[in-house]
This record gives sequence, C-alpha cells and structure tokens, in this order.
Amino acid sequence: MIPSFPECNHSLVKSLAHYSDQELLTLFQRHTDAGQYFTAIFCRYSAMVYTLIRHSARSPVQADYLFATTWRHIFYELSELDLRHLGEESGFTLQSWLLNITAICMNQTELPPVEAIHYNLQAAPPPLWCYMERALEYMPPILRLMVLMAQTFGWSETRIAAYLQAEGDAMSPTEVRVRLQEGYRLLEESLPEDVRAIYLAGNTWTQDNQLATK
Repeated sequence: MIPSFPECNHSLVKSLAHYSDQELLTLFQRHTDAGQYFTAIFCRYSAMVYTLIRHSARSPVQADYLFATTWRHIFYELSELDLRHLGEESGFTLQSWLLNITAICMNQTELPPVEAIHYNLQAAPPPLWCYMERALEYMPPILRLMVLMAQTFGWSETRIAAYLQAEGDAMSPTEVRVRLQEGYRLLEESLPEDVRAIYLAGNTWTQDNQLATK
C-alpha cells in the first residue's frame, strides 16, 4: 500500500502543479531558502519511487526507511543536476533520472535491521526530514547532540544530564529541559518558512515530535 502524504494537498504545493519538471528543478536550485519546490517534486513522484522500493525491502519499516533515505539522496543530488545537459546527451528526463537514482539506492543501500531503525514516515515525511537535517547542521554542537539524544533515542532529561556529566559537561535535568526547548526553537527557526507552513501548520516543535533519524 502506498502511503498518503497530506502535504501534497497543501495550497503551496498544489499551486505549483502547472510547472514542468524542469521549471520545478530550476526553482529548487535558485531558491535554496524555500522548501515548496522540492516538496512538489516529491509529491509528483513519491508514489512511483515507493512502488519500486516496497518490493525490494523485507519489511514495511525497512521500505519506509529506504524510501526516506532515497529521497534524502535525491535532495542533495538535485542541487547539482543539469537536466538540460543530460537530456541533450541521452534523452534523460527527471522521471528517468529519479528511476535511476532509486535503482542505485535499492542496490547499494545496506538496510539496518528493523529494531535499529528509528524512523517514522508519518511523523517526518522525506521533505521535512531533509530540511530538518539541514537545519540541524546549523545548530551549536551541544544543542544538536541533546536534541538527537532526546529525539532519536528517546532519552529522558535525567539520562541526557548523566551522559553530559560523564563527558565533562555538568548540567542538571532541569537545565537539560531548558536547553532542549532552546534547541527545538532554533531547529524550527532554521527551517524554511514555507516548510514550517506546510508541515508544522502553526504548531511549535516539541519533544513529542520525532526526528527522522536512524
């Protein structure tokens, strides 16, 4: 069964339906501070990619994870993709390029066992995951570490405080809670404005949200 993605019905995404693949790619490459163009590409081809992937994974959890990591790979590769040049040389279209990238990811990705995967497709669809990861790169290292410990591994403030103390950073559980809220705020502010509009819909990021990390 192919998952449904509510973002595909968001007005920002639907307003881009009339653009060609080349136009969406150009807009994505020109407007790096916007997320709607990549989300529109994702919505246009998510069903195709998922259909291919679900037959190569042993479990739905692994299929969802491979689907997400494939789109993460696509996200970074799209920044440098010269579709016009490829099209002139070999008749490549965005669709055929995506099929090729999907096949490469299916053949080369070593999937972790189900119990090692901490990814929830509904909590963090691939476009949100990609922009979340990019936002994490701009966070101070200590805040990024704390957010990942809380989100990826579900650690409590007490356990995070104990870990930090063992590493030489004395911090009480209360201080960890305050710093985590600061981290969530910075993470949300670092997301493109349209990504916040599409995925957060006015809600603030809290510890109840789950980062899509392995």
